[in-house]
Amino acid sequence: MPRMTAHRTALAAALATPFLLPLWAAGPAQAHGAPTDPVSRVYACSPDGGGNARSAACRAAVAANGAPFTFWDNLRVADVNGRDRQVIPDGKLCSGGLPAYKGLDLARPDWPSTTLEPGATLTMKYTSTIAHTGTFKLYLTKPGYDPKKPLNWSELPDRPFASVKDPALTNGAYRITAKLPSDRTGHHVLYTIWQNSSTTDTYYSCSDVVFGTAKSSRGGGAAASAGGGKSAGSSPTATPEPRTTPSRTAEGAATPRQESSVPDSTPVASTSTADSGPSAPMLAGGAAAVLVLTGGAALALRLRRR
Repeated sequence: MPRMTAHRTALAAALATPFLLPLWAAGPAQAHGAPTDPVSRVYACSPDGGGNARSAACRAAVAANGAPFTFWDNLRVADVNGRDRQVIPDGKLCSGGLPAYKGLDLARPDWPSTTLEPGATLTMKYTSTIAHTGTFKLYLTKPGYDPKKPLNWSELPDRPFASVKDPALTNGAYRITAKLPSDRTGHHVLYTIWQNSSTTDTYYSCSDVVFGTAKSSRGGGAAASAGGGKSAGSSPTATPEPRTTPSRTAEGAATPRQESSVPDSTPVASTSTADSGPSAPMLAGGAAAVLVLTGGAALALRLRRR
């Protein structure tokens, strides 16, 4: 009888494993993303940030963090439901209040930055690994912002200067076009909130920008006017390889109300296989499931013949 019980236990485990593996493989398949132009702090200071990652600000951020920003695309908080100002504490806007990203909240003026022209048209490149629906809200710190002080909600206007719903994911990135305010000069923070509507997550990011003129020596002019200002820290323009990694951030937040300052004229997010195919972990999990299922069937046949 004990021998039969052992056989039944082994058979049950063999047959159940293939069903559990797809669930595990599907777990990391969440929406991930962050701005890469204008370069965000989390991307600039990540292992993918190139020369930016070696800047003094990024080295200080990693030291304060206690770990590198490997998961630059995973700065998200669950179930905020539009209560951004109530859930994310003052002084922790760039980290989303998440301890795993606390180094991004350092108040200093030398973060890797992108030069823009006041009143020009910005085209943000928001790199993402999986297509999801949602609303992007873009804020600029108010005139007189001091980068040497912690970023608080009071430094941001009540309403975003741009709000875009469901832009298409093309070649691994959302491209959000908006007209910049014309009354900013010097160093500012472009604060982006992406509230998913197909998940419960809200993503937060800080991109440091410097407003110059068309003749600025820091990379303004025609490139900035087209929303393609050069990063003062020479941020890479190549889109990083998509990856889906298990979440290591705290659960907590998201769903801001839709604003009408910019018409929501962009198409619904693309669902083409080229932009949103299965992740490597999912493919590996599926292959493993097939192998285990085959082994389970063989074990069942052997037990039946006894």
